[in-house]
Formats: sequence, C-alpha cells, structure tokens
Amino acid sequence: MQLLRASAKHSGETFDLSVVMTGVGDGGIVHGQELMTFAEMALGDDARALIEARRSLLSALGPAALVDAAAVAGLFNAIDRVADATGTPLEDWKAEASSDFRSAIGIDDFISRKEAIDRMS
Repeated sequence: MQLLRASAKHSGETFDLSVVMTGVGDGGIVHGQELMTFAEMALGDDARALIEARRSLLSALGPAALVDAAAVAGLFNAIDRVADATGTPLEDWKAEASSDFRSAIGIDDFISRKEAIDRMS
C-alpha cells in the first residue's frame, strides 16, 4: 500500500485505501474491483471463484496485466508470510511513514485482535 500511496502522490491522484479492509468499491483505481476480487480469490480456497476472477481480470485488462497481478499477489503473500514466520518487525521508518493510513483503515487493530486470540488459546 505504501507503493500505491507514493505513486498516487507522484501522479497527483487520490485513492481510497479503505477498500483493502472493506473489500467494497474500487478505491478510485481503474478496474480496482476486479483487482481486489482477484487478489482475494487468489489467496482463498474457492477454485471456481478464482477461475471467474481470473477470467474477469483477463477480460478487463488483458493477459499481461493478469500475469502482473498474479505475480504481485504471490509476491506480497510470500513476503508477508516470511516476515510473519521469522518475527521480522516493521522497521521504524516504515511504521512512521505508514502510521496515518494504517490507523485510518484499521490495520493497527490487528495487533489487539491477535493478542486477544492468543490469550484464548
């Protein structure tokens, strides 16, 4: 999200990053709904829904963009899993640079939810 935010600042565009948490809308991104649906289905377990999301994205953006979207979804998933598995903390400069939008879209709430779940186990 930090990259999208930096890109938006550079281009003068604005995006609504709350769609990351709600899954509703396109966030002001061309074909954003198709991209969101594809990302969610790529990480889910519904093979039919993934096929449909892939078809929709292919139709909207073409084969090169479908490959790019799949690569980005796969990379972000892998990077996040490695960071979580190794206990890699968020660097201070990244925490500072992302504090406003993490708070605004509710990402910071994940820690308290995780702690509550951990206490239940």
